[in-house]
Amino acid sequence: MKLFKWIVPVLILGFATACGYHFEGGGYINEDITRVAVKIFENKSSETGAGVTFTNALIEEIIRKTDTKVVNKDLAEFIIEAQINAITFSTLSRSTTASVTERRVTAVVDMKIKEKSGTVIWSVKNFSSNDEHTVSDDTIVDDSNKTEAINKISVRTAERLVSKMLSNF
Repeated sequence: MKLFKWIVPVLILGFATACGYHFEGGGYINEDITRVAVKIFENKSSETGAGVTFTNALIEEIIRKTDTKVVNKDLAEFIIEAQINAITFSTLSRSTTASVTERRVTAVVDMKIKEKSGTVIWSVKNFSSNDEHTVSDDTIVDDSNKTEAINKISVRTAERLVSKMLSNF
């Protein structure tokens, strides 16, 4: 009976590890990409500061979800370059025909990973993410809601880009 008490947990542990179960994240973006530099996103939108916001979100996501080190350009093996093509706001809901209560913010970005020689090894074009935010009659509150929406969309974009890199290299 004592033997049975030890065999069952060992077998369960063995099956759990053998089935390929693992936690998301970890590992390198690609087996060859252990160190990467991230250039500040070129911002072609009209939203001031969005390039830095999106860059910081991507760096944080790479650090959080992968073993790839984010380093300065001199130490990097590869360089990530990206541009924000557009950040747009569209009406999602209204309380009257003249009063908007909620908007959708959409960001469209292009991104590529290049070797130091300039050869592109991975890219994505017109990658879009969106989120919603409430609209306020108070200009200060509305500006704050808009900034928060851009911050959220930068994080969502970074999460989706890193996930795409990890699964589709």
